[in-house]
Amino acid sequence: MTVTPLAAHASDRPAPAFRGRIGRDARSGHYAVPGRYRLHLSTACPDGLRIAVTHALLGLDTVCPATFLPAVPDCPEGGHSVLRPLYEASAHRYAGPAVGPVLSDGWSGRIVSTHAPDIMRDLARRFGGDRLSLYPCGAESEIEAVERMCGEGVEEAAQRAGSAGGEPVVCDIALGTLLETLGALDRWLDGRTYMIRDEITAADVELWVALVQLDTVHRNHLDAAAVQRIADHPALWAYARRLTAHPAFGGHLDLDGIERRHHARCQGLEAAGAAVQILDWAAHAGDGKGAGPQVDRP
Repeated sequence: MTVTPLAAHASDRPAPAFRGRIGRDARSGHYAVPGRYRLHLSTACPDGLRIAVTHALLGLDTVCPATFLPAVPDCPEGGHSVLRPLYEASAHRYAGPAVGPVLSDGWSGRIVSTHAPDIMRDLARRFGGDRLSLYPCGAESEIEAVERMCGEGVEEAAQRAGSAGGEPVVCDIALGTLLETLGALDRWLDGRTYMIRDEITAADVELWVALVQLDTVHRNHLDAAAVQRIADHPALWAYARRLTAHPAFGGHLDLDGIERRHHARCQGLEAAGAAVQILDWAAHAGDGKGAGPQVDRP
């Protein structure tokens, strides 16, 4: 399975303000110490959801505690007021939005990273120990390919396909890219339980979050015929149902928060596809019922 090259497209994801890493030992500055670091994230945000699922799969509640932020930021520029002190302590006269996700260092009171892929890898490699291997040896290139496919071929293509006021030909090309990507994923997953290995890896976290976004956010701006074609990938959506039943996935699925965050940010018009739900996510979320975690205010 290959990643289809896509035309350049400006993502609405802000560039990470901080990209520190957690190293192996004290020489790296930031090194793995249980209780030293804290996550600040909203599971209504796709990056926050990816990190929350990773954190739960690795069982890091006490090793690296998490503070869950409200679904809708409370600052006009799209940031969270509770994160402002961390940002200001980490960068002199910081003027940008104080957005999540954030990995903070309790020893210094500063931010280590706001870059979700780095945070996920550092949680798995520095704190995962002998727990589930989310980044198994030799699988990095496969995981990176899935990340690109999910980001460009699913999320960005779906966003362009449903773009308000977009040129019809551009929207049609984007929809074609989306359907081509979903078709490749569907064929790949036929007869498989997980994406690249016989157990859950980071590739599964990436794909599951992309499918959640596709059905709960991007579907709202597509016509009903397009959504029906998206839904016509049985192996792919059966895979999404299986993962949703896992507590680490479904237990963090804040459907109400995703909807409120989307309506707070989105300026586009709702299309007919909004009425064609692909999955009943809450029904498959086990005991979590799609309620998501409670907001933990520091």
